[in-house]
Amino acid sequence: MPERDQHIVALGGGGFSLETSPVLDDYILGLTGRDKPKICFVPTASGDNDNYIVRFYKRFTGGSTEPTHLELFRRTVVDISEFLASQDVIYVGGGNSANMLAAWRIHGVDVALKRALAEGIVLAGVSAGSLCWFEWGVTDSFGPTLGRVEGLGILKGSNCPHYDGDPLRRPAYHAFVTAGMPAGFANDDGAALHFVNGSLHRVVASRANARAYLVELEHGVVRETPIVPDQLGA
Repeated sequence: MPERDQHIVALGGGGFSLETSPVLDDYILGLTGRDKPKICFVPTASGDNDNYIVRFYKRFTGGSTEPTHLELFRRTVVDISEFLASQDVIYVGGGNSANMLAAWRIHGVDVALKRALAEGIVLAGVSAGSLCWFEWGVTDSFGPTLGRVEGLGILKGSNCPHYDGDPLRRPAYHAFVTAGMPAGFANDDGAALHFVNGSLHRVVASRANARAYLVELEHGVVRETPIVPDQLGA
């Protein structure tokens, strides 16, 4: 039996938690190839915020999916690896990336996610759920000054979400790359990076002016290469 492709969809912003358009979420669900995919929300970055969890169920309850969620601050799941491996999509919410990654490592979620990916489960997420898959990411986890955080390293390089939604993101990312952070990808709100088997497959967007960028250092100068996305729902 051939191995299943490994899909990761990293949203710079958007999806059910940030916009009314369903197209990015529907795109993620479509990657499963299932009529009624099982989708698990991981709201660790928000401290398992109740309102965030309710919004998830409002979006994904209705017969076309089988929604569930994983809490760590009020943990009830005994075997997290088996629980996540039983899903079709694992959708990571936004919030404090540094706290989320620390909690994941304590509870073994980091290892469980890598197993899930290897078994063909679609990994996706927004904001913290975008940068977490990379080696490094730009985050506001440490207060008003943007910092960098070490991610899971499933994807090579770095990531900066909310590239157009926060005017401090672009200069901060440029400064970090200049100082030695690995090159990587920036994505605007509404733009999603779709990786297949570790390589960028395409960029999709829920709005016309959303973009993604390859950000790299050349001869000491940061260079941005725009990536025009495929407009969903056009």
